[in-house]
Amino acid sequence: MQFKNNTKQRLKTIQGLRSFKDTLPKNIKKIIKKKGHIFSETLNNWKYIVGNEIFKICYPKSFKNSNMFGVSTLHVMVKRGHEIDLEYSKKEIMDKMNSFFGYAVVEKLKFISFDDAQTKFKKIDKNENYVTNSKYTDRINDIKNDKVKKSLLELTKLFKQR
Repeated sequence: MQFKNNTKQRLKTIQGLRSFKDTLPKNIKKIIKKKGHIFSETLNNWKYIVGNEIFKICYPKSFKNSNMFGVSTLHVMVKRGHEIDLEYSKKEIMDKMNSFFGYAVVEKLKFISFDDAQTKFKKIDKNENYVTNSKYTDRINDIKNDKVKKSLLELTKLFKQR
């Protein structure tokens, strides 16, 4: 291998075969060194680590690595109302994570609760076929007054019966 000075991206470039980490930009290298490996492996194997029941009520949000000021912490998002269940299984989750990686990766778990208020969309009944064309049904649905909208839909049902 020969080393060559290149002023565009880095001070030195290597000609020939090089490892994958040498081809990455500096910013991405910093992210991977900080938390990339542990957090990505945790995300990929979360269902295996915690089990099916806990997997349905929580997911990992972020991972903070240990430094001289604090310990390594995994932040977990939990559905509101299931915090106590996760609090009781906290030690079990930490043991499984540490055994999965082979060394003490997580020393502390923090739980952040969130509301699981998913918007539920109204399904259109396919049994009711209206006489009106689709452009008229769109116009009827755009009407803000509920009474007028309901009466127009009832009118279309009457035309259908005749």
